[in-house]
Amino acid sequence: MLNSGYEMPIMGLGTYSLSDEECYNSVTALLNAGGRLIDTAYIYDNEAAVGRAVRDSGVPREEIFVITKLYPNQFSNPEEAIDLALETLNIEYIDMMLLHHPGDGDVQAYHAMEQAVKAGKIRSIGLSNWYVEELEEFLPQVNITPALVQNEIHPYYQENDVIPYIQKLGITVQGWYPFGGRGHTAELLGDETISAIAKAHGVTCAQVILRWNLQKGVVVIPGSANPEHIRENLDLFGFELTEDEMNRINALDRNEKHDWY
Repeated sequence: MLNSGYEMPIMGLGTYSLSDEECYNSVTALLNAGGRLIDTAYIYDNEAAVGRAVRDSGVPREEIFVITKLYPNQFSNPEEAIDLALETLNIEYIDMMLLHHPGDGDVQAYHAMEQAVKAGKIRSIGLSNWYVEELEEFLPQVNITPALVQNEIHPYYQENDVIPYIQKLGITVQGWYPFGGRGHTAELLGDETISAIAKAHGVTCAQVILRWNLQKGVVVIPGSANPEHIRENLDLFGFELTEDEMNRINALDRNEKHDWY
């Protein structure tokens, strides 16, 4: 339950770097597997594919939760950017819109999103790639508290000081790159600690990482173009990590950030 009063699924699909056809097929696979949360962005150039898959799915619109983002090059004319996202997605309304990362005019752009909430164009709003310092400066300048902050979070970059700070403000935390991001996934999924825990539960390393996030109260949006992996990434409720297993994964933190926006 978000502070905006809307419910959001706690796991879904990230569409970063998925081309038009790949994105359509991945979103379709997610919806067919029972997933209902989709994350896209203007800069991914696949909002149209997301919208098409949602419309073609036969799933009632109100069951699906779509997140998109305004990129800083749109902050100077946010009203136009919001209308463009609505037109491109073509799914009646936007469940959640985020500012992609801090930039010139971000407060003005957020104010435009606040107006779009009042107009019924967007239901919830939030931020991506905002940390404690940025939030302390930003929050006093806005009227609607963000419903979501989406940041890079994985076992090698855990943000253990940031997550509780955001959650104490009543803001939901969502993690992108849960498997470490491109170029780092094999190392993370092959980690000895994570592999041993996965073996103990009879699940995959990916499922262990996603479950670790959920038990920390972090919503997960792993990216995938593989229908089998998409189904697997939703199958997280048949096991629970023990406190000891959570602590062992927590001990893997290297403060190793893999991407900047």
